[in-house]
Amino acid sequence: MIDSRRAALIIAALGVALPAAAADMRTVTVDRDGERYRMRSEVYFEVDRISLYEVFRDWDLSPNFSSWVVEARNLEPDETGRSGFYIRNHGCVLFVCKTLVREGYVDDDPYELIRATADAERSDFEISNETWRFESEGNGTVVVYELVMAPKFWVPPVIGPWILKRKLKSDGTDALNRIEKIAQERAVSVD
Repeated sequence: MIDSRRAALIIAALGVALPAAAADMRTVTVDRDGERYRMRSEVYFEVDRISLYEVFRDWDLSPNFSSWVVEARNLEPDETGRSGFYIRNHGCVLFVCKTLVREGYVDDDPYELIRATADAERSDFEISNETWRFESEGNGTVVVYELVMAPKFWVPPVIGPWILKRKLKSDGTDALNRIEKIAQERAVSVD
């Protein structure tokens, strides 16, 4: 009989890498108030706050997270010095396919907070305000994400929140794991 300590030593001696822990979506809520949708999620990532923040802050990486993101990029700062973002998503929900564009500006408090605000004139949303808060926890980071959006397109009022929550939970888990993997790889390359 091999005890767990001996098994760990054998694995380490053989150079076998254990898989990284998967991102843990702790909560996700989606609510509708008139034309506005509010979403809040809390996710634990097994990676340091600085590496994770840098991945979230780099819009150019967004196509690596989700198949829904077909184009994304960082934009040059505007005349006030605020950096910008552009993101184009394409996806299908219940036989309805749509391409959506968000373009706007980003404010941040490095390694603590990112706030992205879409410009309604250049986006498919009357309102699209996103906030990511980064909090260290143990060896990892908790990201609290909040979104308030009012799309310029029709969303079924009764099933809209249900569809959004379902898609976020099903598709979001893979995206979160990809984000974590990219951040872990960057953390290793920095060390």
